[in-house]
Amino acid sequence: MQSNFSSLDWIIFASYFLILIFTSVLLSQTKVKSSRDYFTGGNSMPMLAVAISVLATSQSAATFLGGPESSYKGDLTFLGFYVSAFLAVVFVAKVLVPKFYAVNAITVYEYLEYRYGESSKRYAGVMFLVGRLFASGARLYIGALAISMILFSDIAVGHMVISISVLMIGALGYTYFGGVKSVIFSDIIQAITYIGAGIAVLVYLYTSLNTDFSTIVTTLNENHKLNLVNFSFTGSFSIWSLFVGFFLLNIAAYGLDQDMTQRVLTCKNKKEGEKSLIYSIIFTVPVVVIFLVIGLLLYLFYQHPEISGIKSACIDQNVDGQSVTIFMFYILNEMPEGLRGLVTVGAVAAALSSSNSVLSAMSSVAVEDIYRPMVSKDKPETHFLKAGRIMVVVFAVLLSIMALLSYYWQQYTQLDLLSFALGVMAFAYAPLLGVYAAAIFTKRGSEETVKYALIGGFLTVLISQPYVIGKLLDYKIDYSVMMVAGTLVSFLMMMTQKDKNG
Repeated sequence: MQSNFSSLDWIIFASYFLILIFTSVLLSQTKVKSSRDYFTGGNSMPMLAVAISVLATSQSAATFLGGPESSYKGDLTFLGFYVSAFLAVVFVAKVLVPKFYAVNAITVYEYLEYRYGESSKRYAGVMFLVGRLFASGARLYIGALAISMILFSDIAVGHMVISISVLMIGALGYTYFGGVKSVIFSDIIQAITYIGAGIAVLVYLYTSLNTDFSTIVTTLNENHKLNLVNFSFTGSFSIWSLFVGFFLLNIAAYGLDQDMTQRVLTCKNKKEGEKSLIYSIIFTVPVVVIFLVIGLLLYLFYQHPEISGIKSACIDQNVDGQSVTIFMFYILNEMPEGLRGLVTVGAVAAALSSSNSVLSAMSSVAVEDIYRPMVSKDKPETHFLKAGRIMVVVFAVLLSIMALLSYYWQQYTQLDLLSFALGVMAFAYAPLLGVYAAAIFTKRGSEETVKYALIGGFLTVLISQPYVIGKLLDYKIDYSVMMVAGTLVSFLMMMTQKDKNG
């Protein structure tokens, strides 16, 4: 199937990449003298810029495509995820951030060195790198999926390779020379781009419906699409899931994941860091609402032909035999020229904002937590700066490979995009949560137990996957349960030994 991009779409697409090239060259002029400058921006970043950068990183292509899918097939209970996130962020801001600033950390895992010793920092760093390789490879795959479908109208392996390469080259352009400072400022550009694309789609969809606002609200309400809270114990976004499993996941995401927390450590002091986290969630909620409302309007467009004016309801979300999200289906079949190009660059921007940041985060952990302690302390800072840039390239290659593997992984598991992305994150988050809970709230644990607790938590999440225990017991475990189980196993393993430094 040929691409249905018009000349106007290609002009918009090309213009966006010209802007990417220009801004990446501009931001690469940033003077970087040491690895601390490269990884923390010299602790000089404005609080609001950091907040927007955290927002941009948290809103990947999984949200861009998965958000509308969630409200189209369900309701608005996904918003509860961000209520949970707000509570988690307050906890991170008040409990974890001050501890990171107290030890003048470049990475969040340096706190474990302070508590247990140098090896524990290295173990946590390795766990982060493995887990982040999985999670960010999945995110990159989802972004490439969108680009391949829009540009080529299929997800053939060759077209996926091209789409993955486009995203990684764009991410490298920002990260390689300027480090985290370039990443933060580029995230602002990407956030403006994909939020703008979302608003444009929202306005177009609303005006294309042949009805008034009150009829839209009434119809959605009658179809139970405006529910905000799920009080049952079933469903992905039930009260149980939100305030137990997702609460833990959000603490890990905003406080123990170097990908997100690295930005917070670039602020001038802990107070600015705390504010940046809280503001990021406040800014995120209206962005998520935009994409959930798009899903609701798509529901009316496809399931209520009497409102949209189309001939019949949409039953089959397939394009050339390939199952796609409802937003992707709409982009490919209904969106006019010009707007299709704008939405494409919005998808690219959403994917880029999470891809460039992870390169900097993974490089910082590899260099500061693993490589630096292994080499002579007499090495000049220029050596570690060069090592940081080499690691950025190495992880760009590894993430590209992981994205391609995720292409087969998701097709095998048959999970929806949001569930796939969230489930993959649990691999690193659960074990790290258990270790940090012990480090902060108890006087138990040691360098040795850190290693075994991280492995134990990881294996617990692995065993809980639907393609492992689900195949054996014919029972699907929700990823919020995976988070609780993995965290509990990791924590209990830390409790088996008393901390000698405690």
